[in-house]
Amino acid sequence: MKIRSHKELEVYQLAFEAAMRIFELSKKFPKEEKYSLTDQIRRSSRSVCSNLAEAFRKRKYPKSFVAKLSDSEGEAAETQTWLDFSYKCEYITESDQCELCEIYDRILGKLVNMSLQPEKWSY
Repeated sequence: MKIRSHKELEVYQLAFEAAMRIFELSKKFPKEEKYSLTDQIRRSSRSVCSNLAEAFRKRKYPKSFVAKLSDSEGEAAETQTWLDFSYKCEYITESDQCELCEIYDRILGKLVNMSLQPEKWSY
């Protein structure tokens, strides 16, 4: 089966669901975090998806494809850092932090694998 849209990528689906979970959890963050931690964690988690969408559209240009995947990797790692802060500040549970960081580890692994085989995604 040929993938025709970034939305069909398992890694995109994982990242989208994780971003939505973060959005729901971050609704409970304190008001004083609205323009700092809340904004940052939402932005970085959403950027994983948006960079993946861009990468998919640039897949006929291997260097551009890999560059956008690298941006997505960076945003995923940044999201993990914000999750660590969220846990240490006691805004999320240890269980939520561990589960989401494991999901982002899976996302990162998939992004790395895609980057190592850009020709597989070209058309």
